[in-house]
Amino acid sequence: MLVVNRFRVPPGDADAFRNDVEGAHALLAQCAGYLHGHIGRNVDDPELWVLSTRWEHVGAYRRALSSYDVKVGAWQLLARAIDEPGAYEVVEPGTDLNVAATRSLG
Repeated sequence: MLVVNRFRVPPGDADAFRNDVEGAHALLAQCAGYLHGHIGRNVDDPELWVLSTRWEHVGAYRRALSSYDVKVGAWQLLARAIDEPGAYEVVEPGTDLNVAATRSLG
């Protein structure tokens, strides 16, 4: 699974934001199920940043978000992300896509 968190960062906050996003990424990278990730800044709009991470599955990502270290050290930064859907299934040739349907709790 792929997670994309985008951020709008004023120019004067860029250095502090970079430090914060690097710290949040490092915390996420320590969590079980993390595969890899990247931090980027848009080349046409330098106020737009992205933290992109890849996970074994959605459960690993959700457990990472609820871990103590991430809650304490990364949630404040993650809460600054642009409010938009950010979790994506990876589409590869021959794989089945998630079915958009109501799921049973039983």
